[in-house]
Amino acid sequence: MLAQEIIRAKRDGQALNEAQIHHFVRGLVDNSWSEGQVAALGMAVFLRGMGRDEAVLLTRAMMNSGRVMRWPDMPGPVLDKHSSGGVGDKVSLMLAPMVAACGGYVPMIAGRGLGHTGGTVDKLEAIPGYTTTPDPAKFDQIVRTLGCAIIGQTADLAPADKRFYATRDVTATVESVPLITASILSKKLAAGLEGLAMDIKCGNGAFASTPEFARELAESIVAVAGGAGLKTRALITDMNQILGTDVGNSLEVIETIRYLKGEHREPRLHEVTLALCAEMLVLGNLAADTAAARLKLQAALDSGAAAEKFARMVVALGGPADLMERPNAYLTAAPVVKPVAAPRAGVVTTMSTRDLGVAIVELGGGRRKAGDAIDMRVGFSEVKPVGTRVAVGEPLALIHAADDAAADRAIASYLAACTLGDADVAATPMVMAEVG
Repeated sequence: MLAQEIIRAKRDGQALNEAQIHHFVRGLVDNSWSEGQVAALGMAVFLRGMGRDEAVLLTRAMMNSGRVMRWPDMPGPVLDKHSSGGVGDKVSLMLAPMVAACGGYVPMIAGRGLGHTGGTVDKLEAIPGYTTTPDPAKFDQIVRTLGCAIIGQTADLAPADKRFYATRDVTATVESVPLITASILSKKLAAGLEGLAMDIKCGNGAFASTPEFARELAESIVAVAGGAGLKTRALITDMNQILGTDVGNSLEVIETIRYLKGEHREPRLHEVTLALCAEMLVLGNLAADTAAARLKLQAALDSGAAAEKFARMVVALGGPADLMERPNAYLTAAPVVKPVAAPRAGVVTTMSTRDLGVAIVELGGGRRKAGDAIDMRVGFSEVKPVGTRVAVGEPLALIHAADDAAADRAIASYLAACTLGDADVAATPMVMAEVG
């Protein structure tokens, strides 16, 4: 079988069969397909599309391109959540311990930030000593004993996806629904899950900027996951403003700790976290419906059980034992903190969320390219959400920066990304749609 004949078939709009897809995936791993051939097939799929059956075959083949995790003799369901990425999205940090406190087992393999969106792994690496690369036996043991562990991507899970994604990233073929679907699900299936909740962010800070694209992606993921044997529900959630009050690696860990301890729970962040956790409990048969699931989850928060799970996970992965009691002793503060003063009285009417994510990168809190070092200290805190009425001079947020010049640039970027008006703004629902 020749690579160019497989490319030709897809170029001409034919559906690829299992043998052709296996040939391609094997070629990704053993490098028998050249970079040009991989790029050509990516573009052919981008332009010609893929049917559901093809996408299931590609997903399964990429899943089987490396190690597939197994969880024999688990006393409860193995569950996970995946987000398509946003600004201030620290939901995973709360969700894993909350679901674990309700009887689920969450082996979360998370990603790093790239572009304007933050990454869960980067946030956890703001905690001194926390290792995101434990050996497989250690990861297995922590998940089994605690119920959750959040770690980084490992090279042996779906290696075909890693190479294919890197090629797509530099050849303008990332925005293909079947290829995004196969990329996400190959890694989640390789993690040995029994149920998956998908958080498809939608809005000006999200990869899916329109409700139509978000729904297409959600329906594709739910259908392909089902075809591959993984029960999945997707929520389309609002990303037209920063999620929570804080953005930036250390700042988001502090917000997580305050959330779990009940010191402060920003309403939109609380709603999306409860909604996704509830879907996971229902998928795992740990609750009869989402209303019952929410009661269990709120009880896990109120009792301190979820906070304790998080604290024990941090210690098990090498972090400090008293992080929950003394976060500021470990999570280094930025040397410069300046307010973004409202230039006039009014209501925060819109937020250009993507631009605010880019401003975090420019502060040093994200990466321009893979491998860049990150300043864990920088970001925004006390962000006023859309709909807030402010007086002239009142802070719209606080900027945390490495120096005065960087802070002043970020203040200008923040003001350019927010609009103030006179009329009140109607609240938009956090969960825009449910699929599955």
